[in-house]
Amino acid sequence: MHNQSTSSRNEVTVDPYALFEALTGRKVDAPASPSTLDEYDDLRDVHVSTGDIGKFPDPDKEPSDVCVGAINPYALCESMLGHRLEHNSRDCARIVSDVLQTDYDELFDLKHDSILYAGLKLDSKNKTAERLKSDDVKILDENDLVTPDLSRVEKLEDLEQVGLKGIGSTKVKLARLQNGKLRVVLDGHNLSKTVSNTQITMTVNELATMFRRSKDRWAPPNATWRHAEETARHQYQQKMLMDFNNRFSMNERPTGYINSMRGRCSTVANRFDDPVQGALSNSWLIAAIFSVFWANPAVINRSTRSVSHNYDERDENRRRESQFEIKFHDKGGRNNNSTQTVKVNHEIPVNNSSMDSIYARSSDRMDIWPALYEKAFAKWITGDSSDRPDITQTAYGDPIKAMAQINGRDPHYFFTAERNHKELLGIVRASSVNFKTINPMAAYTYATGKMYKGSNIVANHAYSVLGWCQFGDRSYVVLRNPWGVTEPLGLNSYPGLLDRVDPEFWRPACMLDSNGILALECTEFQKLFACIGVAN
Repeated sequence: MHNQSTSSRNEVTVDPYALFEALTGRKVDAPASPSTLDEYDDLRDVHVSTGDIGKFPDPDKEPSDVCVGAINPYALCESMLGHRLEHNSRDCARIVSDVLQTDYDELFDLKHDSILYAGLKLDSKNKTAERLKSDDVKILDENDLVTPDLSRVEKLEDLEQVGLKGIGSTKVKLARLQNGKLRVVLDGHNLSKTVSNTQITMTVNELATMFRRSKDRWAPPNATWRHAEETARHQYQQKMLMDFNNRFSMNERPTGYINSMRGRCSTVANRFDDPVQGALSNSWLIAAIFSVFWANPAVINRSTRSVSHNYDERDENRRRESQFEIKFHDKGGRNNNSTQTVKVNHEIPVNNSSMDSIYARSSDRMDIWPALYEKAFAKWITGDSSDRPDITQTAYGDPIKAMAQINGRDPHYFFTAERNHKELLGIVRASSVNFKTINPMAAYTYATGKMYKGSNIVANHAYSVLGWCQFGDRSYVVLRNPWGVTEPLGLNSYPGLLDRVDPEFWRPACMLDSNGILALECTEFQKLFACIGVAN
């Protein structure tokens, strides 16, 4: 009797939801009904074409110099314009196209010499990107961008007089007959110069490439190094005001509400601190950071994620003197250094007009650790001893190696051309539990390909691999674009791609911001992606 009561008193029940929050730093609501056997993984459809059954396939040889990276066009335009864009609006695509002087459908493939690949050139034989030298990149000025006067053009032969030579052999992009009128879109690049991967303005050069012309201490155009908490506090207040405006009309606002906002703020619901790429071609790094964070949040130092929004002058000195510490691991090659712990302060480059972080930020823009990780990595690979390293030096790299540099494990590469889609799915599933990766995984695309036109997938770009899911007899790889943007419905479409992923389709979706999340059928993943890798 005594033993029974002692045993009863020693029983301990762990709250699974509290444990989940402690491990991930995120809350999850309890399910409305208990799990059923239908929710368990069905392993019968996993077939690995090489090696023994149950054995993880042997990885491929590590590539020597991976130059993956496409500039986030939304962040780039926001930095150039000084205000935010509404990413889910179809008008946003038109604004991006106009600001970057490139048709929207030609932005996402290196073969079109898109400005998103500034500093890179195409190796068409291997469908990979190569770095340009500084001398290969021309800085355009206002005179270079002047366009000819076309107001007096009445006949096709008049176009030759304004500079369109050889009109008979000029490439036609679009031609259609409508209401008896032949509407033709011609390639007019020889009429005037436009920005491209080799011809860019000084603003874009200093903002988004590693080819600095100025000898002064580095700072992006129209930007100032500010304490990250100032930016986070500003974003928090902006969100609270936006939520308030959505809830109350002008004549329903309680007196004194705005004043009370300045002194204290409650927690904003649905906070997500998923890392988002800024105005730089380092998708490889941001995708790697998120992949490690998603697979095992305990590996990532997020000690700054709970930003205090109550300004106190007495704490200002403490804030400015505080240091953020991150350990990176030597994995050889470019974008690398010896294994060491890097310390950085909390200053980041901030746009003077919008008060937004120019480079890496969290998806809710209120957590600062992604910006500090990016800054620390730049400091590590450049060996810069200052607290204001040149972040543009993180342009293009290897996402799979970067995951290993962050978590200290080994990078393993699996090139899709050598494997079938079932084997690729098996590789993802072998690194996943309950449809979610437990070992960090990333993948990157070819530098060019006809399949990228209208596909919602970007060429020469890195993606985080979040897991897998199954719908009927179709299996999907779940991916996240580090731009943190999901294109408006109807703008692009591609068979086998789902550009909206919700928890009913893939349960782990409830744990992250849905923007930028895609599900790609395995057969299409094998076509669109050049390589997938894991760091374990």
